[in-house]
Amino acid sequence: MTGTTLACTLYSPAQTCDVARALAPRLGAGDVILVSGDVGAGKTHFARCLIQARLIAPEDVPSPTYTLVQTYPVPDGEVWHADLYRVTGPSEIIELGLTDAFDAAICLVEWPDRLGDLAPENALWLDLAMTDRPEMRRMTLRWRDPRWASRLEGLCDG
Repeated sequence: MTGTTLACTLYSPAQTCDVARALAPRLGAGDVILVSGDVGAGKTHFARCLIQARLIAPEDVPSPTYTLVQTYPVPDGEVWHADLYRVTGPSEIIELGLTDAFDAAICLVEWPDRLGDLAPENALWLDLAMTDRPEMRRMTLRWRDPRWASRLEGLCDG
């Protein structure tokens, strides 16, 4: 994928959560965040922190590993959190209603490689990579849509 890239080092789970919380108010309906990384890299932790920052009232944000999708009402619509690890093909993704949600909600999608050609062109790709330090992650954001540049400005400045 060609486009623009922003990378930052996250030194702890708390800092990962801080970045997710900082990103949360910059999002709106139609924004899709495609979250990738190895098992244990912190994909669900990042998504959980972002979702909790958008909620009207605090609530538990479980991993959607078995339900595939969880939805949350937020002041300006909905947040969809999808975990596509167990999805076997595009028809399942369409059946879940996820492709419709890409236009109508804020969507956080773990294991976005399962989307194939269904991945939106205007999505923000977020990759979390483990490092040699157990608590530290390397976060790389990539996008093609020029609207992301100003919205992500200062995100990694702490």
